[in-house]
Amino acid sequence: MLPPVDVTCPYCGEPLTLFVDDSAGAQSYVEDCHVCCRPMVVRVRVRVDGDGELDVSVDREDEA
Repeated sequence: MLPPVDVTCPYCGEPLTLFVDDSAGAQSYVEDCHVCCRPMVVRVRVRVDGDGELDVSVDREDEA
């Protein structure tokens, strides 16, 4: 099961829930906002401070 991660679209500001593949390790990919359809760069890192939680950030494609 893919864990849900809550983010905010960097274009329209709407809250979104993304489902991130946590078994793939660090990754970066482009996903369209489900509201405004603009491309967001999604960056996923696994925290190495012992808890193994995901650190997910989204940026505008033109800022990446």
